[in-house]
Amino acid sequence: MDLKRIWYSFRMFTFSSGVRRTAYLKRKGVFGSIGDHVMIQPRKIPLYPELIYIGNNVRIASNVSFITHDVIHNMLNHLPEDRRGGHWYEERKGKITIGDNVFIGANTVILYDVEIGNNVVIGAGSVVTKSIPDNTVCAGVPCKRLGDFESLLEKRK
Repeated sequence: MDLKRIWYSFRMFTFSSGVRRTAYLKRKGVFGSIGDHVMIQPRKIPLYPELIYIGNNVRIASNVSFITHDVIHNMLNHLPEDRRGGHWYEERKGKITIGDNVFIGANTVILYDVEIGNNVVIGAGSVVTKSIPDNTVCAGVPCKRLGDFESLLEKRK
């Protein structure tokens, strides 16, 4: 049990704003890195937060989940010996990198080994299973490209 992670998760509930939560996380060095002008709304600290790197001018909405590992190995290692073939399965872990000028909508799930480029908008409820290139607007399950960042800027003017 990682008591430090549990403590940080508890502390997240004591801050009323995402900006204050982010400042605390940054000051404590909880994530791999957090850039400037970042707001993190989620209150839970994922397992292996040091594998998450966040750029500048990033907004992460409520209930976004960062999945930095899988736990399939726990099930596989309890298969009967003849099914496993004597093999012992290891936990897989991976980094999540978020570029600059990114918005991640509420209830999005981001899996490990994913890189989100610069100037990206991810719609609410998306499941990000693959890296997203720069200048992309995307959403869905799984997350797919819907358009480009410049078109979004024009529409929002």
